[in-house]
Amino acid sequence: MNIIAAVDRNWAIGNKGRLLVSIPNDQKHFREETMGKVVVLGRRTLQTFPQGMPLQGRTNIILSRDRGFRVKGALVVHSIEELLRELEKYPSRDVYCIGGESVYRQLLPYCDTAHITKIDHAYEADAHFPDLDQDSKWKITADSDELTYFDIAYTFLKYERIEEEHSNEEEHS
Repeated sequence: MNIIAAVDRNWAIGNKGRLLVSIPNDQKHFREETMGKVVVLGRRTLQTFPQGMPLQGRTNIILSRDRGFRVKGALVVHSIEELLRELEKYPSRDVYCIGGESVYRQLLPYCDTAHITKIDHAYEADAHFPDLDQDSKWKITADSDELTYFDIAYTFLKYERIEEEHSNEEEHS
């Protein structure tokens, strides 16, 4: 499973329910990466989309504890277990976790690839992505040249989970 996010230099992703900054090339990258795929997101993230509607051209799966929550054009699941059962229907490489903070934290252990737009700026923020640079289970496997949008420098990074050595217990089970 993939995870995709734009983060600042402190791994912040949002403030007061909004993205930190809107970079057209990042939005284009997000669209190209997720179009025709499955996107998994939380209810509050959905509410930040235009008219609070699911993303077109993608299968939208909303994770919400609110059992009464319904949205046209999306599937709503109410637990990680229910989500994982639903995701068995799709190739893992076609599934993208797109936020927000709570959903990122819950799904990161199930992801093997992270597409991160790293913005070289520190914003005021109240929502953060887990810092993959401080997590020994993740390494950068691809990066773009530094890009700029007006005075904002950013880089597209691809992190991959490092395969862990299997213990003897697993090999004998």
